[in-house]
Amino acid sequence: METDSLNSSSKVLATILVTNDDGIDAPGLQALVQALVNSSHYVVQVCAPETEMSAVSHWSTYRHPLAVKQIEIQGASGFAVSGTPADCASLGVSKALFPSIPDLVISGINKGSNCGYHIVYSGTVAAAREAFLDGVPSISVSYDWVQGKSQVNDFILSAEACLPIIHKIMKEIKNQTYPHACFLNIDFPTDVTKHKGYKLTKQGKSMYKLGWRQVKASKENVTPTAISAEHLLFQRELRGAKADDDDETDQKSLKEGYITVTPLGALSRADAEFHSYFKDWLLNCS
Repeated sequence: METDSLNSSSKVLATILVTNDDGIDAPGLQALVQALVNSSHYVVQVCAPETEMSAVSHWSTYRHPLAVKQIEIQGASGFAVSGTPADCASLGVSKALFPSIPDLVISGINKGSNCGYHIVYSGTVAAAREAFLDGVPSISVSYDWVQGKSQVNDFILSAEACLPIIHKIMKEIKNQTYPHACFLNIDFPTDVTKHKGYKLTKQGKSMYKLGWRQVKASKENVTPTAISAEHLLFQRELRGAKADDDDETDQKSLKEGYITVTPLGALSRADAEFHSYFKDWLLNCS
């Protein structure tokens, strides 16, 4: 078995750092941590935001210190941080909080998929990207939560379905054959029990189309800052969605029932055709 060889040559367990953007008490993170702890193959560390920090992208804190509080998590060492997902990943791998650098960073399991252009906004993916930039192998994991259909137990099922690929990654890391020039973004379909297996995909261009509408102040929509009569309030609202037609893209494959595995990097290059266009365009600017 894959798992039998993870620690066969040494009794020293590999270390996995878990973070997320839904907050340290989120059921997705808790399910993932318990699955890793119950596997008995890893030392599990947790460094996650103290509150929900969804859709904060790669926001990083520079201008003030972060407050860190130790949290009881069965079988793991846990810390709640007054920062963003990227902050937590950076702090977790820095050796400032934990005594050593983890072998792998896992961000998730997120409540909601992260495919297409939504990867740009995702705090879950940003935490994995931050670890990648720090030179630590990483993956981001999300579950395609559907309101009224999904249940908390689906996070447990997703965590269990994620273990084989985690074991495989850890084996490759141990053998020094795992590529360090990318990180992985993994999404689980809504009906995890009937998934069609893992599928290698590419980032697509799917996205929700959002707009703004003016609203009146209420307890639900006012942030804890002073609001006067001079302030106008605007709330985001969903106005549509753009799906992918390409069978090899993440969002389309996810909706077809696959567990999508998408290699990502940190570069934001445009398609080659635009590079050629602007190369000629610049020649005409002189």
